[in-house]
Amino acid sequence: MKKLIRIGTRESQLAVWQAVHVQKLLAQQGFESELVYIKSEGDIDLQTPLYEMGVQGIFTRSLDIALLNNSIDIAVHSMKDVPTQLPKGIIQAAVLKRASYKDLFVYKGNIDFLQDLNSAALIATSSIRRKAQWLNHYPNHTLENLRGNVNTRLKKVAESNWNGAIFAAAGLERINLRPEQSIELDWMLPAPAQGAITIACKEGDDFSLEACQLLNDTDTAICTKVERDFLRALLGGCSTPISALAEIKNNELIFKGNILSIDGKDKLAIEKRISIKDTDDLGTNAANELLNNGGQKIADSIRNGGK
Repeated sequence: MKKLIRIGTRESQLAVWQAVHVQKLLAQQGFESELVYIKSEGDIDLQTPLYEMGVQGIFTRSLDIALLNNSIDIAVHSMKDVPTQLPKGIIQAAVLKRASYKDLFVYKGNIDFLQDLNSAALIATSSIRRKAQWLNHYPNHTLENLRGNVNTRLKKVAESNWNGAIFAAAGLERINLRPEQSIELDWMLPAPAQGAITIACKEGDDFSLEACQLLNDTDTAICTKVERDFLRALLGGCSTPISALAEIKNNELIFKGNILSIDGKDKLAIEKRISIKDTDDLGTNAANELLNNGGQKIADSIRNGGK
């Protein structure tokens, strides 16, 4: 009898889409699997802003526990939600080919105000990174907190007095929920690993590891490693206003990263181009260069809650 791979997933529509996607890819490789639904603290508490919830692994902790308890064989995550330091006993089994890394502005009514950097508007997001970049770009706008799964957030936008809200393009596009009234924010740098899906398994589970490695996209794995190394060397979690993007073009890796103060007033950015052969320490080195050129002051202010 063939071994059945138990795929752990959160219950949100997007999480289930990602798990089913992995299930289909495994089936193409000849592996049978089933979905196991696990509740996460990030889904249960919809009121507390993400950055006040202890953050690290808020959407992955329940699946990590299920892996370590042997309730599931693999866990599927939006990679940007995964802590840069995996729990002891859990390893990265694969990174799938990346979808769109872009942030998306879902708007209501007229968007002429976006052309005026001095305009006033009410914008919603739960992300401290999006908030900081938006305030850096539009210093007179007011940002409000928006939590919940994708469907809940879209509903809140429709029922609110907000001018619009910021979402990850990949999340909306995967489940065919991208509204017509939306534009890509080409000026906004994404969260490290945004748009990528990763699979984790238990250390020592060679069967699951070898099955998942057949799904691994090498270029996406390289780029997301650089981005996450940059994040880890600067500060750490998804509650930080740190952005990074690595792209491979013509055997070169092009990297852009930045760190902002929580209020968006201070910003430091870095860009690197490097041969694909020399990318091992790029994320860490870029972060250290940024810290040595004034970034340490911003990082310290973030640690102190923006003070």
